[in-house]
Amino acid sequence: MELPQLSDVEFGHVQKLMQNVSGIIMANHKKQLVAGRLLKRLKALGFESFSEYVALLEDPRQQDERRLAVDLLTTNETFFFREEAHFHFLKSIITDWDRRPLSIWSAACSSGEEVYSISMLLSDLLPGYSNWSLVGSDLCRHALDSARQGIYPMSRAQGIPAEFLKRYCLKGVGELEGLLQVKQELREKVSFYCINLNTNLPADLPVFDIIFLRNILIYFDVDGKRSIVERILSRLKPGGFLFIGHSESLYGLGLPLTSCGSAVYYHEPAA
Repeated sequence: MELPQLSDVEFGHVQKLMQNVSGIIMANHKKQLVAGRLLKRLKALGFESFSEYVALLEDPRQQDERRLAVDLLTTNETFFFREEAHFHFLKSIITDWDRRPLSIWSAACSSGEEVYSISMLLSDLLPGYSNWSLVGSDLCRHALDSARQGIYPMSRAQGIPAEFLKRYCLKGVGELEGLLQVKQELREKVSFYCINLNTNLPADLPVFDIIFLRNILIYFDVDGKRSIVERILSRLKPGGFLFIGHSESLYGLGLPLTSCGSAVYYHEPAA
């Protein structure tokens, strides 16, 4: 049986939906990726063409299906201790920390590997010190469900230092063989929220000492990128640090940030 084909017109409708809902600009070369991911929903719903599915997405009553589609199209591959240089820089910050409360936000945490990498480092460097907190957020609800469970294929453990793997993770047995779970003591230190960075941030979201905003800005144009970072900075304490992806840049955005490392910025206090 021949698979349904996503036409340029149908892809254009999906691109428009993604930009309206999330602000993400889906590049033209992503057409095949989009078709492959949305094909799962066609099969689940018994549709024979993408035109049927696009019509469903454009029905204003189908908000749940829209969220499912956005989840499928915004789930990104991630892994533990990604961009290792950032964790060396974070270690230098934490090592000099003067025992004040410490709060960190992973603003595009996907399935949680970044958050738990940070929590392992904090637990290691601040033994016996409980006055730190972590928030992870993402637009994708499915990814957040995975993050809350903290269960991952053992193959994803390659980036975790051996001593951290032994100290902070449990190896699955029986039905869970081939999986690992981050220990409860770390999972309890993390709060997860569904947040769309392209809209107003929740009023009860606190301010943070450190924010990770990595590998998400590449999906936005210059204006969208500036708007998101401005929102993020409203929740970053003056004197705090912002981490972005190594393939990203804030050059030319005119923001009160000073580069202090590879893809790390210092939030300048107001004059």
